[in-house]
Amino acid sequence: MRIAIPRESDAGEPRVAATPDTVKKMKALGADVVVEPGAGMKSGILDADYQAVGATVAADAVSGADIVLKVRRPTATELGAYKKGALVFAIMDPYGNDAALKAMADAGITAFAMELMPRITRAQVMDVLSSQANLAGYRAVIDAASEFGRAMPMMMTAAGTVPATKVFVMGVGVAGLQAIATARRMGAVVTATDVRPATKEQVESLGAKFVAVEDDEFKQAETAGGYAKEMSKEYQAKQAALVAEHIKKQDIVITTALIPGRPAPRLISKEMVASMKPGSVLVDLAVERGGNVEGAEAGKIADVNGVKIVGHLNVPGRIAASASMLYARNLMAFLDILIDKTTKTLDVKWDDDIVKATALTRDGAVVHPNFQPKTAA
Repeated sequence: MRIAIPRESDAGEPRVAATPDTVKKMKALGADVVVEPGAGMKSGILDADYQAVGATVAADAVSGADIVLKVRRPTATELGAYKKGALVFAIMDPYGNDAALKAMADAGITAFAMELMPRITRAQVMDVLSSQANLAGYRAVIDAASEFGRAMPMMMTAAGTVPATKVFVMGVGVAGLQAIATARRMGAVVTATDVRPATKEQVESLGAKFVAVEDDEFKQAETAGGYAKEMSKEYQAKQAALVAEHIKKQDIVITTALIPGRPAPRLISKEMVASMKPGSVLVDLAVERGGNVEGAEAGKIADVNGVKIVGHLNVPGRIAASASMLYARNLMAFLDILIDKTTKTLDVKWDDDIVKATALTRDGAVVHPNFQPKTAA
């Protein structure tokens, strides 16, 4: 069983899909691990670090590999070097990328999309969305602080008092909660909002204040499964008015609202941006899907009349060493359930809920029910 760790071909992707720690575990499962030269360099991992735990470093790492571990979906060029039938694990970004899915199917690989991991207890350790979003929430606060021209905590000095920075977090998922916790640790006064009532307690447990129109409709705004219900136009208008008034007083706003497969919801209008004080900072973590903030530019820091809108791409990759460590562990946990420990060979149980939820292509076809090719009428 040969496992390949290629270097990411995207120049903007500094993460790597394995660390010396996970390579050691792969070796214990009976695998031969081959790493492409320089694969871990941008995450602070030298080729020698992989070799020290038993990996081979070779330019043709993917040639003949049974399993390929990647961060991003393989390109058409990369697919040409893969063995037919190889299992490929990566963040596949399948929504709206039918041509890329077809290319993987045509190449004969079995592609697993790590971001489609089901939200069940035994799959928590494999949840790449959570592990990477956690780091994105942290990094968003660091990026905001670096662009903001004042100190975050209140400081009492002989020359006078520096007021604490006011931070508003919109969207209280994994990234939002980490952003709240990080901003609080840095001494900011933090507020947050979300459409799900259950998040109020989470926000307050981190020492932040919850901001929402808490009427009867809001109290019923969550399904039994924990998802947000669509709110009435009347409620949306009341909530927008409240948020607009609140944003005027904020120094930093961090938006995290993202729905897989859909454009990012617009949370902040250009009028709201214009209402903020010069020197204020907005960080848009949904910029890769169109952005939550009107005026956000992917990969840039926009300046709108003195208000900065930060639109960095691949925010987890901005702390590549930590992101790679967690991502590699996610992959290793998934790989572990696909290998027979007795025979030390691949043993994929195709009826396993985790396998069914993540398998995109197999035997030359797109097999995931959500991404079946559309047939002509």
